[in-house]
Amino acid sequence: MSGKGSVFLLGPGFIGLEVLSLLLQEGYQVTTLVRREEARASLEKLGSKTITGSLDDLDVIRNAAAAADIVIHTATADHAPSPMAILDGIDERAKSGKNTIYIHTSGCSAITDDSGGEFASNTIYQDDKPETIDSIADNAPHRAIDLAILKRRKNLDTKAKISIVLPPLIYGKGKENRLSIQLPTMTRFAIKHGFAGYAGKGKSVWGHIHVADLARGYMTVLHYMESESAEKVLENPYFFAENGEEYSWERCAQEIGKALHKAGKIQDPTPKEVPPELYSYLFGVWTVPVIGENARNRANRLRALGWKPQEKSTFESLEKDEIPIILFEKGDFKGYAAPVAS
Repeated sequence: MSGKGSVFLLGPGFIGLEVLSLLLQEGYQVTTLVRREEARASLEKLGSKTITGSLDDLDVIRNAAAAADIVIHTATADHAPSPMAILDGIDERAKSGKNTIYIHTSGCSAITDDSGGEFASNTIYQDDKPETIDSIADNAPHRAIDLAILKRRKNLDTKAKISIVLPPLIYGKGKENRLSIQLPTMTRFAIKHGFAGYAGKGKSVWGHIHVADLARGYMTVLHYMESESAEKVLENPYFFAENGEEYSWERCAQEIGKALHKAGKIQDPTPKEVPPELYSYLFGVWTVPVIGENARNRANRLRALGWKPQEKSTFESLEKDEIPIILFEKGDFKGYAAPVAS
């Protein structure tokens, strides 16, 4: 397959816009699924073609996937019909003798535990040991969709190259000043309630990745899949993407408190445990799974392919890039309502 094949990209948001920029820089022909008409012009100005539709427009997605050499899904890890529609399109291509590359976005919520913040786990998942990832519970977050993709992957065999990327905590200022979810939500909570808080006991640990480094990771995965045989790609579907930083949720709250205290937004920088009655101002019933459990991993495969993180560290980015944007936000913050780790 040509290294500059046609690409169908779902999810031109926080992750997707970064990936789109790199694809266009490298000369790929990209078609992007666009929900809102007002977003179409900006994407086309960048150089992407667009088609209008949501993740529930399954015929649109299937037809676009059937027409593309490469499909990248960065929209959400928790929408089951859209990856199945993609795979239906890939099936159509396979029947006509065409191969497809498909990169699906899952997430490290899949490897969380039930620590409740009580401890930092010694369990570290490594993507060059796929059997350890295969051993996680079928009902883990994101896992049902991942398993459905893996079943179709097995049936397609060498007729398609399919990989799953599992990002950890993503941070950084993205395109159009877009921000991620976990640390910005904790920051908005602190501004509203006057203290930096963590869920549970705050001792559990997650890995981190800057969104720009993550996007370069997607491109590394893409180039690997382009250059390797389908048989080789079938050996392991998983790619982690972490930059070597791991922090407890208490440490994250501590750094948020320090930065907001320095900015004059809270009086006391000392982090505190958030009482459950305030979880609605974080992630509701998902607060502890999203910012209270362990999810430790190593991106051994990306590093073996030559990928290296290049961006600011988590807390430098938080203070210099993200908090200044949050401080300009208007309106009453009422928590993050979307099912980020459903």
